[in-house]
Amino acid sequence: MTSTNPAEPQRQLVVVSNRLPVDRVTDPDGTVRWQTSPGGLVTAMEPVVRDLGCLWVGWPGNVDEQIEPFEHETLRLHPITLSTEEHEGYYEGLSNSTFWPLYHDLIATPDYHRPWWDHYLTVNQRFADVVAEQAPEGAIVWVHDYQLQLVPGMLREVRPDLTIAFFLHIPFPARRLFGQLPWRRQIIEGLLGADVIGFQRVQDALSFRWAAEHYADAHANGNLIVVPETADEPARAVLAQEFPISIDTESLESLAADPAVRARAKEIREELGNPRKLLLGVDRLDYTKGIRHRLKAFAELLGEGDVKAGEAVMVQVASPSRERVEAYKRLKSEVEGTVGQINGQHGTIGWSPVVYLHRGFPRSEMVALYLAADVVVVTALRDGMNLVAKEYVACRDDEHGVLVLSEFAGAADEMTDALLVNPHDIDGLKSSFLRAMHMPAAEQQRRMSALRHQVKEYDVAHWANSFLRAVNHAADERERLGRGSDEDGGSRIPAPVFIPTSLDSALRRFASEPNIIVACDFDGTLAPIARRPKDARILPRAEEALSALQGADGVHIALISGRSLDSLRATGVRTDGRVLSGSHGVELTGVPASSNPGNDPLSDEESSMLRRLLRRLRRVFGDEPGVRIEEKAFGVAVHTREVRNDQRSDELLAAAVELGSDEGFDARNGKRVREFTVRHSDKGRALQAIREQLAAPILFFGDDVTDEDAFEALGPDDIGVRVGDGETAAAERVPSPEAVAAALARLAELRTGVVIGAS
Repeated sequence: MTSTNPAEPQRQLVVVSNRLPVDRVTDPDGTVRWQTSPGGLVTAMEPVVRDLGCLWVGWPGNVDEQIEPFEHETLRLHPITLSTEEHEGYYEGLSNSTFWPLYHDLIATPDYHRPWWDHYLTVNQRFADVVAEQAPEGAIVWVHDYQLQLVPGMLREVRPDLTIAFFLHIPFPARRLFGQLPWRRQIIEGLLGADVIGFQRVQDALSFRWAAEHYADAHANGNLIVVPETADEPARAVLAQEFPISIDTESLESLAADPAVRARAKEIREELGNPRKLLLGVDRLDYTKGIRHRLKAFAELLGEGDVKAGEAVMVQVASPSRERVEAYKRLKSEVEGTVGQINGQHGTIGWSPVVYLHRGFPRSEMVALYLAADVVVVTALRDGMNLVAKEYVACRDDEHGVLVLSEFAGAADEMTDALLVNPHDIDGLKSSFLRAMHMPAAEQQRRMSALRHQVKEYDVAHWANSFLRAVNHAADERERLGRGSDEDGGSRIPAPVFIPTSLDSALRRFASEPNIIVACDFDGTLAPIARRPKDARILPRAEEALSALQGADGVHIALISGRSLDSLRATGVRTDGRVLSGSHGVELTGVPASSNPGNDPLSDEESSMLRRLLRRLRRVFGDEPGVRIEEKAFGVAVHTREVRNDQRSDELLAAAVELGSDEGFDARNGKRVREFTVRHSDKGRALQAIREQLAAPILFFGDDVTDEDAFEALGPDDIGVRVGDGETAAAERVPSPEAVAAALARLAELRTGVVIGAS
């Protein structure tokens, strides 16, 4: 097995899971000791932590008992205490009666009880508090599974120095199913506290990224999710992708080669009467595993005579699971009743067609069962991975045997040389059983050889290395960019800028038009808002994208600003070869527009009105700190962007409106600005004039209330993109000027093939 040491030289590892990886046992002489648990998570993680060593935080398995931290082999274990009531609400309730059925496609009906949620919050917070207290500075914290989905977010708030990873071992539900959860937003926000989130299958990661966009206002692009800025933390990137879990193939191969285990495999077949074919199912007793489906298919084969008396035996190992949960009690009764019915109808004195074993077995006994079985049947109705399928293949060094595998198990994505089945199709399941029982040796060898290559190449070490490599990369980026070093405890890392999927699709369609108009507001759109307007500058990436587009055939660039054209040119933005509209559409150059109101000089009456208003505004606001009065060709504007107090800013603007009204002017509202003009136009009229001359669809970006006139003037073939918050008539929205630059760069790439990176 390849080394899993990439995390160890640099950073310490903390593992967090619902259960500790050990069980307490009492020997016949009364000695109490701890031994490694047989569960699926521990089986997967044990080879990883065996070499690394780590702190492991989890519940020891007994309620109302406080156990001090202790060591077991290379592990330092910190037990979490749960009361009986907390265990019932957090574990048996929300985890296993809500999340488990919901995340497994509603095979059973989930229950939603608010007291359970309260317990879930309490217990998740307890886990997070212990980790926050115990984790070394700069450690990697690896949180596992659906019981602890809130821990990453809780931990992020108090320990920004940590790199947090989360792995979901079960499926993540499809969007329409997850939407039923009353606490969907809290779960998504909790998971997004992690730096890396791992899933078993591609579809699981896709479903999560969709949920993050819809319930946390995040933005997904590929495998990255950009979490929006909050009052406490800037925007940051989270990696959310599939990392299919696997097994310790080497140790299983070694155990399968043990002469004692091989001898035990022969004994098993002899104890079963040496049937011609031995079919094996190995599962936890869980309604997601499809045990009833495989029993039904096997029973029908017996009843129809396709499997004759004494010809085959199905051994079903069903280890006990969640025996206090009502749904599992019902399942146990149903399975045991079905087994009894099959054996009663089809068995003989010397032969039972189904051998049902409701208990767990040591690992060596399980390997012996794998060696004894001709066919292993995995009929999960929904499963994150299913390691039984991989374990069976790892043990078959003779390259014989057949794996019947549900297409709804995560393992089906990788193990395509198995006989893939739909367990809901009983006739198809029966056909697969017969096919497996009668498969020629050459075909068995071909399929098993390919399957063994798969599990050996992609073993648990490969899984751990790939996951920890991604986590270490996230940790490296945090250190390189100083995440968590601020005095306020926040992280200051610039997140990648992506654009919404819907806008990307719209840009693809827009880029294919023969002629297009790309129109942009300036302040707050192409340029971040500056406290002093004269300091505003277009983002370099935005200018590069506009220039690339301007050089392409059939593309017209227009700058539509509330500034006067002189003020716009003073920012240094490129204006040559572009349509320019200033003063909210009153000024317009670059297209012949004889009807434009800015073509004619001011009349004497207009000049007189403006002088009177300007004189009054200067008299009232000339010495007011933070107020700037801007003269324009056809009007005047009062800016309060530099006034530090928001309430004072609002009061000053209200006073300006009153002064303007006294002089016969209507005010145009903008962000911390009120504008008065003697000629009435707006950005919508400007766009209409531009369209009349250029006859092409329009893409318009704007951020202010004054841009709404332009959005309302757009037609069905146009695209309006609002920058930032606020009510809008635009169909699309992006959060910032940086996102505008990214969208323009994307359009330039689609139109010209030129890739314009962030700068």
